[in-house]
Amino acid sequence: MIVSIIIILIVALIVIALWVSAVQQHKEKQEADRRKELTKQKAIIEETEEVLMNNANIPFSDNTLRVLQRRNHDALSTMVSLSPGSKILKNRLNEAKERLNNPVQGSNSESLSLPSNDKQLVSLIQGIKKLRIILRSEHNKGNLDSQLFVIEDKRMEKLQLQINIESQIKRGLSARSAGMVGSARQYFEKAHASLSAVSYSDPYVTAKYQEVEGYLEAISVELRASNADALKKKTEQEQDDLDILFAPKKKW
Repeated sequence: MIVSIIIILIVALIVIALWVSAVQQHKEKQEADRRKELTKQKAIIEETEEVLMNNANIPFSDNTLRVLQRRNHDALSTMVSLSPGSKILKNRLNEAKERLNNPVQGSNSESLSLPSNDKQLVSLIQGIKKLRIILRSEHNKGNLDSQLFVIEDKRMEKLQLQINIESQIKRGLSARSAGMVGSARQYFEKAHASLSAVSYSDPYVTAKYQEVEGYLEAISVELRASNADALKKKTEQEQDDLDILFAPKKKW
C-alpha cells in the first residue's frame, strides 16, 4: 500500500514537473514571440520615419503622407498592446494619433530639386525606392486603394525618371564644358535611351527628349567639324612633307 502511494506520488511529481516545464516553455515562447514582434514593429516605425524625413526632398502627396502616418500609428498601436506598461510608447502613440487627426498637407507636384552632390542623390533615389516598396506593401495589406496605389506609384516612377535624366544631363553638360566631348556624348546617350524606353508620353518626357537630341546633334556637329579640321591639318602636313622631299636641292 505504501509502495503504491509512493509510486503515485512520484508519478504525480513527474506530471507536475512536466506541466510546470511546459508552462514555463510556453511563457518563454510567448515572451520570445512578443520580443520578435516588438522588434518587427520597431523596424517598421524606423523605416517609416526615415522615409517621412525625405518629405523635404520628395514631394509627397496627401495620400502618401496619410499612408505613412497610418503605418506608423498602426505599428505603435501594436507595440503598446504588447507592452501596455510603457509610457514612452503610449506618448508616441498619442502623438501619432494627433498627426492623423491633423494631417500635414502634401504636394501633388511631380518635380523636385536635385541635390548638389552624388551622395545626397543616391540617398534620394534610395528613399524613393523604399517608399515605392512601402506603398506596395500597404496596398497588398489592403491599406491603400488600388487606384490610389497606381497613381502614387506612377508619380514615384516619374520622379525616379526625372532624377535619372536630370543627373545625366547635368553630367553631360559638365563634361562638355570641360572639353570631354566623348564622355558628354555617353551621358546624353544614356539619357536618350532612358527616355526612349518610357512607355508613356507627357510634357516633361517630350521636352527632355528634344533637349537631349539637341545636345547630341550639337556634339555630332562639333565632332564632324573637329574631324574635318584634323583631316585638313593632316593633309596640309603631308603636303608640306612632300614639298620638302621634292623641293629642288640647293647647290652650294
